[in-house]
Amino acid sequence: MSVPHPYWLRDNCPCAECRNPRSGQKRFQIGDLPDDLTAAEAIEDGTGLSVLWSDGHRSFYPTGWDAPDDAAGDHRTEHGKRLWEAADFARGLPEADWSSYLADPEEKIAVLSAVRRSGFAVLRGVPVEERQVLTVARRFGYVRDTNYGELFDVRVEPDAVNFAFTDAAIAPHTDNPYRDPVPTLQLLHCLRNDAAGGDSGLVDGFRAAALLREEDPEAFALLARTPVPFRYRDRTADLAAEMPMIGLDPRGAIREIRFNNRSIDTLRTLHGAELDAFYAAYRRFAGITLRPELQLAFRLGPGDCLIFDNTRLLHARTAFEQAGGRHLQGCYADLDSLSSTLSVLRRNVAALDALEALFAGEGAGEYLGEAVTMAEHMLQAGALARAAGAPPALVAAALLHDIGHFHGSGLQLMAGTDNRHGATAATWLSRYFPATVTEPVRLHVPAKRYLCATEPDYFAKLSPASVHTLALQGGPMTPAEAEEFAAGPFAADAVAVRRWDEAAKDPSAGTPTFAEFRPLLLELMG
Repeated sequence: MSVPHPYWLRDNCPCAECRNPRSGQKRFQIGDLPDDLTAAEAIEDGTGLSVLWSDGHRSFYPTGWDAPDDAAGDHRTEHGKRLWEAADFARGLPEADWSSYLADPEEKIAVLSAVRRSGFAVLRGVPVEERQVLTVARRFGYVRDTNYGELFDVRVEPDAVNFAFTDAAIAPHTDNPYRDPVPTLQLLHCLRNDAAGGDSGLVDGFRAAALLREEDPEAFALLARTPVPFRYRDRTADLAAEMPMIGLDPRGAIREIRFNNRSIDTLRTLHGAELDAFYAAYRRFAGITLRPELQLAFRLGPGDCLIFDNTRLLHARTAFEQAGGRHLQGCYADLDSLSSTLSVLRRNVAALDALEALFAGEGAGEYLGEAVTMAEHMLQAGALARAAGAPPALVAAALLHDIGHFHGSGLQLMAGTDNRHGATAATWLSRYFPATVTEPVRLHVPAKRYLCATEPDYFAKLSPASVHTLALQGGPMTPAEAEEFAAGPFAADAVAVRRWDEAAKDPSAGTPTFAEFRPLLLELMG
């Protein structure tokens, strides 16, 4: 059979020769592919498509390989958002307790998802201490340093250069429109708010722009195509960027709002009727952002930390009386790191779900003729490592050391074929865990061979099944092999896993659940 779009298909070959299996990065350049590339052979069955290319390379594309990936693509446009008005949060803001956010990955996923989809979330109970806003930012990404420093204090300052450092009301706006790129996230942590007034407000800028597009398409198009000069300058900085107020992606979807009356410099590129039309559109858009139904008002109290999308949401505050005292600390961060953390969290939780399902399903089956099931064996090994005070990575290695036996490969071993289950397990685990977990798993079979060669009484401790598999796995090491193994950086850890492996075959021993190990595993996944 012929294949459509051969260069596209060949460019997306998923094999390890073409892509790094851990990062997904391609190992070749598009110019490396030959001219007149064709498929010499193409066979499709229920498992996928196999293609032999004219340059001799063979590719296999599993069924569904090209299905949309929820973690991929641009989540920054209006199509990846929930556009909202104030009434949509009548039942409460998207929020979480700081301690729960730290301890529960599902809670963290919910908070980061809210920031990406609705544009904001509030963390309650963040310690009322200076610089804690940096801790919040670094739990999902990186702090964006600016001319204001790594953090800034929002409080009344004498002779303030920036309007934000006064007690005046501030209309809905985005921050730093004079930067390119603009900081995409802002965090504000409340340390004190005893003043009368000083309430916070948010407006969904994407919703406001969408309303402008519905009500006045010409005004929307004008604001989307007209570069606006934004500028900020003080004694140490002179920042300028020329960008439209409404930024669109190549398909015409709303992707960014830059709206800050205080920071617009003199517009000199338009004249006459064009200039009049621009200001009419600008005023029309400003009027929409001030509609009461779009303005979500709330009050931050000590310990509250607001995280919001600075390229989408306009933030505001009411005027306040200086006498009461109001102090927020803020910093900037970026959406790409938040989205990365969210995707990794979701991927890791899905991987743990898959592992837990294997332990509960296939793991309930027999384990190479032993008196315990496969799952009981691995859970006992993890429990022994934990009871021994082993570091978390070694506990994980003991728990997961035999996942290479899943999907029937353990039966291959007992039937006389070395399934290389340690290497198989380590390769899969390396997508999620560091070498401190995967290398002891990879080496736990060589560790058995090593111990049989170096400890005269160790062989007598092996179960009949373990004796049987030892012969298939190469038998005891030679002195030279044992010396080389012992010199390796993970030899001691692999030997420890091996000892727990042999001891974890007691049908009368108490066996923990996989769920008990999930927090430890998730923490190691990073």
